[in-house]
Amino acid sequence: MMAAGLWQSRPRQIQQVHPWRARRSCLGELLQWDTSDHDWLEGRGERVRYLVRLIDDATSRSWGRFVQHDGTRENMGVLWEYMERHGRPVEVYTDRDSMFVVTPKAKQNQTEWRQADRLTQIGRALRELGIGWIAALSPQAKGRVERSFGTDQDRLVKLLRLAKVKSMTAANEFLEKEYWPEWNERFALPLGSVTDLHRPLAAGMDLAAILSHVEPRVIGNDYTFSFAGRRYQIGPADVQAGMRRASLRVELRLDGTLQARYQGRYLEICECGQKPALAPAPAARLVRRDHNAGGQSHWMAGFFSKPGPALWQAIRDSNAKD
Repeated sequence: MMAAGLWQSRPRQIQQVHPWRARRSCLGELLQWDTSDHDWLEGRGERVRYLVRLIDDATSRSWGRFVQHDGTRENMGVLWEYMERHGRPVEVYTDRDSMFVVTPKAKQNQTEWRQADRLTQIGRALRELGIGWIAALSPQAKGRVERSFGTDQDRLVKLLRLAKVKSMTAANEFLEKEYWPEWNERFALPLGSVTDLHRPLAAGMDLAAILSHVEPRVIGNDYTFSFAGRRYQIGPADVQAGMRRASLRVELRLDGTLQARYQGRYLEICECGQKPALAPAPAARLVRRDHNAGGQSHWMAGFFSKPGPALWQAIRDSNAKD
């Protein structure tokens, strides 16, 4: 068999050991967070490939959504829905995907990388929400969510097939009304046996503002700032002293809207080239009717908005008069 290449001799070596870890003792103390890539609808109708799942480490209670892409925006949306239902968990346990961790630069050791304190958008959002983050060094470290995906790829696929689900909207509705209630009833530990450590949102925590793409920008001397290759103008009513060269917070929210916050206050902005919303005009002041309306002449009003004739036309008309 060795000569035929059917069997290779190799010494017996102990592979990497993954020691057993006990469950956390309280509900909401630790959430395992991951995404499964699978053909969930088996080619029926709409293409559905990604299931984002949050599973409680203490009780195995689960929540998740089918999403179009395994990206920051979609994962933020799933976390948003979870917190609206249950509150803020104490910690989350994820892999080292680029959504959660910034890749170290070349020739940068782990100590320098940690000291740089570079955060992804999800990392920043978790910090603002007061949620801890633990990075798994291997898939086995978060084995509870990994094993649950194996169950989903067997049971959930068959249940979706029996329900004749053909779209992502119908698949998410099936998850919410059928699959998660049955899973939590059958496989999760009873809630009465554990303490709930979920925390409500603190005063001043705006999920729409926190769970968004946030970047700092510098206000120019003309009270504009750039973002995503475009330039935006701050409305005249929100302009104040000290703004020039100051920093503001730009938020691209999950619904696609763009907001700018300066010193805790949201500003009225518009893209350069578009007319901003006009502030209410002040009451008209009485002026003298003589002497060119109080010394303010209006004979140039609209002058540059009326295009003149071309140069060759002006020369022809002048020669015709001579």
